[in-house]
Amino acid sequence: MADLTHEFVAQIKEAVAQKSPLIIEGSGSKRWYGNAVAGQRTLSTAGHIGILDYDPAELVLTARAGTTIAELEKALAERGQMLPFEPPHYSPASTLGGVIAAGLSGPARPYAGGVRDFVLGLHIIVGKGDVLKFGGQVMKNVAGYDVSRLMAGSLGVLGLMTQVSLKVLPVPLAQSTLCFELSEVAAIHQINEWSAKPLPMTGSVWHQGILSVRLAGARAAVASAEQQLGGTKLAPEAAAKLWLDLQDQTHAFFSSASAMAAQHSLWRLSLPAIAPAIDAVTISGAQDQLIEWGGAQRWVWSDASPEAIRKLARSLGGHAVLFNNQHAVGDVFDQLPPALKAIHQRLKNTFDPHGVFNPGRLYQGL
Repeated sequence: MADLTHEFVAQIKEAVAQKSPLIIEGSGSKRWYGNAVAGQRTLSTAGHIGILDYDPAELVLTARAGTTIAELEKALAERGQMLPFEPPHYSPASTLGGVIAAGLSGPARPYAGGVRDFVLGLHIIVGKGDVLKFGGQVMKNVAGYDVSRLMAGSLGVLGLMTQVSLKVLPVPLAQSTLCFELSEVAAIHQINEWSAKPLPMTGSVWHQGILSVRLAGARAAVASAEQQLGGTKLAPEAAAKLWLDLQDQTHAFFSSASAMAAQHSLWRLSLPAIAPAIDAVTISGAQDQLIEWGGAQRWVWSDASPEAIRKLARSLGGHAVLFNNQHAVGDVFDQLPPALKAIHQRLKNTFDPHGVFNPGRLYQGL
């Protein structure tokens, strides 16, 4: 198991001395996500690997940032455990550090929690070359806990993660997927009604008139929920493929090689779950839509202007991310309000005073 921490420190100090920004990444599997980086050299954690500690009884795993998610999931599966936030892989080489930095979660997000909810602690190298340690290996160790969570979704702009401790969970004893023929409006209403009940839901998706709901937990709880909800039960193999395709965004809806992608951009709208349905009338140019997270995550292929889509998302109480920017139509993320931008700037100045970590990846000027 390779520990490259000292080499990373040397490279960062050299970058600071030469005023040469760095492109921070793991395997590069999510290089397309975010804005273009004004960096000249790449610092990759891909060789910084190894599971350092895994205690199944305590549900805690600690590994170096370059360790692949595939390796972690293999070790967990051998003990009947899993990463509850279901991170998308994008590549077999996808790394732990990259997953935390991207902050992306799968279908279980509204039911189990997101990436940041399972980060217990981490080690990072900040802009002066210092190695800082935050959090710990148990939930009750709260020292530095918020800083650990802060790194989730930061896209490497605050520092270089070298080690991460995660809370893991047991694999559910039973799973079932039920399908229902419903319109978009009816599906949003129905899933919100079910979400208010004590049902063992761990995933939901609506696409092209079909609402699919995943149940998981104790066998008795799943069986009881099946009786309450009805619907058509999906075969186990087909259900497993559906949820994995959604997790990894390999579902046909997401294909960048499709005819849809040739003329449209893919937007991810984060909205209140009860927000009304979105259609071609709501967004001029909307062509296809997939709804996840009980209505809180809405994927839309559209050729509408970025301004129109962001305005719509704000009017519904949410925000929009230009997830697939292959047409280079604008910034990936919404511009921050002045007060929030000032907070981001202070954090950036504190962790990366010389501006060498992924400048511009998250927001221009940061």
